[in-house]
Amino acid sequence: MGDQDEHRQRGGSPTAAFYSGRGVLVTGASGLMGKVLVEKLLWAVPDVGNVFMLMRPKRGKTPAERLAAIQDLPVFERVRRDCPQQLAKMRMVAGDVGLENLGIQQKDLEQLKSEVSVVFHCAATLKLEGSLKDALHFNTRGTQRALQLARELPRLKVFVHTSTAFCHCDEDVLQERAYPPPMSPENMMNCGDLVDEASLEIVAQQILAPHPNTYTYSKRLAEDLVARSHAELPVCIVRPSIVCPAWEEPVPGWVDNLNGPVGVMAAAGKGVIRSMYCCGEFNAEVIPLDFAVNATLVAACRVATGPREDAVPVFNLTSGKWRTATWSAVLDEGRRAGYEYPFEMILWYPDGNIRSSRRSHDVHAFFQHRLPAYFIDFMMILFRQPRFMVRIYKRIALGLELLQFFTTRQWKFDNDRFMALWDSMPPGDRRLFNFDIQEPKMSEYIDRCILGARQYCLKEDPATIPRQRRLLKVYYIADRLVVLLFYGLLLWLVSRLFVGDSTAASPSRLLANEAFAARS
Repeated sequence: MGDQDEHRQRGGSPTAAFYSGRGVLVTGASGLMGKVLVEKLLWAVPDVGNVFMLMRPKRGKTPAERLAAIQDLPVFERVRRDCPQQLAKMRMVAGDVGLENLGIQQKDLEQLKSEVSVVFHCAATLKLEGSLKDALHFNTRGTQRALQLARELPRLKVFVHTSTAFCHCDEDVLQERAYPPPMSPENMMNCGDLVDEASLEIVAQQILAPHPNTYTYSKRLAEDLVARSHAELPVCIVRPSIVCPAWEEPVPGWVDNLNGPVGVMAAAGKGVIRSMYCCGEFNAEVIPLDFAVNATLVAACRVATGPREDAVPVFNLTSGKWRTATWSAVLDEGRRAGYEYPFEMILWYPDGNIRSSRRSHDVHAFFQHRLPAYFIDFMMILFRQPRFMVRIYKRIALGLELLQFFTTRQWKFDNDRFMALWDSMPPGDRRLFNFDIQEPKMSEYIDRCILGARQYCLKEDPATIPRQRRLLKVYYIADRLVVLLFYGLLLWLVSRLFVGDSTAASPSRLLANEAFAARS
């Protein structure tokens, strides 16, 4: 508790004071943001009330076993170390946003009614390639069900809906306000309920346009449900951009999945990805995980304690005009970090690049991704081993296809309201709930991202880094030799094809052959 006491001695934290004694409900508590949000409340607010975590029951595990498994994760390390008594405030509530009434049992509902005054709705299906039916069911109707629960909470002070900064992709500049949806959320949800999945997928592309996937589309519809609830509920919307590993909290580089740019850097570091379709001069809109969580906690406090606004408050958790970094700079730093902290089980020397031409990328992907994948699987067949590389290649190709929508457009966000939060925070809040997006140095942050992906996602021991650096030199020599042999072979074939034919067809060569034949 030493760090927390120090914050109070330096002026205190109004945000921490707001959460003191309050019960909090977090949907999607087992997700990336959900876990870190729960951890931050427990660590930063010693006298926070119970933190209820809505989680789906898991076959073969009791709620107590699931809760214990979550508490043992590295994300809760400092809570276990500094304030282990706080773990008792983690309360698992069996439920599912895909079920009526969120699937919450009556006894659990009664406890929520008596204790909860803050709701963070983080639950969603994040599958960009998922079906429209599932996205409508979980992301849109799930939000409708969460709002209905909020109406039953007599102590409610604020309901925070976690959306995405990319849910209005048809806007040239995304303002911090709600936008009308392309069609009624209720009509689309009813359509999703009544029409079978196969039939819905036939017309999905026409329905989604201009959205690139079902996730951003369903999130856009969900925002409208939240905005229309503003008249009766204290609601707000937060829109983080691409959430990447933590800058500082709960541990530097913390991440539990390889989605987005971090997955690309990890795959490139293992030599699997060697080409990516991306406009390097465009801005990379990402936000560290802990900054997104801290800003969400502060925004909820401000909405709950501030004057009621005429329209739903919206916060774009983006870099905006406050900090710009291009994709080219990010990926160059990722390449450097990949050489400094090489991964284990490298397939080939990591030497890929980004390409702004789709045709050029497709050509390089064919020779550097597809053909090697089939060749490796062919060798597996010869050695009577299970094939795996083509399957991995197809998953990576799908991931790159989904990501390229975000890396080939220049995104522009207005985030004045978000930055005004930071500007108005007292020193105690700034220390305890830091989200100063101008603070992280890019090279240091990318190092933390690579090390975090390496340790927490791929489970690779940091102690192996020196050995991997030595191995990387061997991979480099092998890569140069292969390149040299390839171009040498290509040069030899060209010489045989053109120089050899021209020599054979020359008149002087023909006369010499005839003279030799006559002497014989």
